Amino acid sequence: MNIAVIIAGGRGQRMQQEVPKQFLNVYDKPVIVYTLEAFQKHADINEIGVVCLDGWEHILQAYAKQYGISKLTWIVPSGETGQMSIYQGVKEAEKRYADDDILLVHDAVRPMVSQDIISDCIIQCRKHGSAISVGDVNTVILKREGLDSQVSSEVVIREQLGQTQTPQALPLKTFVWAHEEAIRRGISNSVATCTLLIELGKKVHFSLGEETNIKLTTQGDMRLFKALLTLTEKEQ
Repeated sequence: MNIAVIIAGGRGQRMQQEVPKQFLNVYDKPVIVYTLEAFQKHADINEIGVVCLDGWEHILQAYAKQYGISKLTWIVPSGETGQMSIYQGVKEAEKRYADDDILLVHDAVRPMVSQDIISDCIIQCRKHGSAISVGDVNTVILKREGLDSQVSSEVVIREQLGQTQTPQALPLKTFVWAHEEAIRRGISNSVATCTLLIELGKKVHFSLGEETNIKLTTQGDMRLFKALLTLTEKEQ
């Protein structure tokens, strides 16, 4: 089985809205619904679970019913950090699925994820044991001389870089091992599945990423999302 685990625990302070960004309406549809619909319509996704911001579970259930998200089978509360939110999803998955089932962890606020990205993530994970959606870096990158420095004297070779996105996929047994090992080692605030694995000394394998698979973090991102939706509708 292939299970999408949607992480919807963020409060979205940088969006400067009272409503969490994953529940903001864009053209009369919540952002999270666009995300859920992408996995709902993918033929190789069997079930969907959501790690949800506390207090919004009933609203999410109502949206799933309204928009026909029939693959949504479970909702659990989010954790204090991104790492703990993913672990919440992993623990629930461990109760429900087999060790070799694939979990695709995806940000609720990446609503433009394509069918090709989802497909390749599954394929590469089955082939290599992990799959991290990665896009090319297409601009010049300068390395700061210090954390707060406004000066640089070094160009980073962009062809050696990969810009991570989601979904990020592993077999369930690998997710369980990684999070339990992180607890044993005192790793508590790794920002993503790929960073957690690397902190644990493991390699990760890339899968397809796209420039349009944007993460909605700021008002500028939201404007870009609206433009992409309008363009997609015109193309269809």
